[in-house]
Amino acid sequence: MAKVRIKLQSIDINKLNEVVNTIKEIASNAGTPISGPIPLPTKRLKVTTRKSVCGAGTATFDRFEMRIHKRVIDLTANEKVLHNIMRISIPRTVNIKIEMVD
Repeated sequence: MAKVRIKLQSIDINKLNEVVNTIKEIASNAGTPISGPIPLPTKRLKVTTRKSVCGAGTATFDRFEMRIHKRVIDLTANEKVLHNIMRISIPRTVNIKIEMVD
């Protein structure tokens, strides 16, 4: 039977976990076997800038970091479950990608 892979990524871990929990709830209510959520390594994007506006002066720096959290969920291709997953309201900070896997 065909499988569906759902890839989720977000910079906000709480909203990502909310979406994952709703997908798990939909799948468990329908009785569809689910594999995951599998946490993938968090990507850290680091930017270091000088504190002074002109770039000259003391050698003090600001360090900024953005973390991108990722999750993968595998489940069997059930039309009813996929239709319900498509209807979930997903926050703007969460990116979702649904693909068919053999």
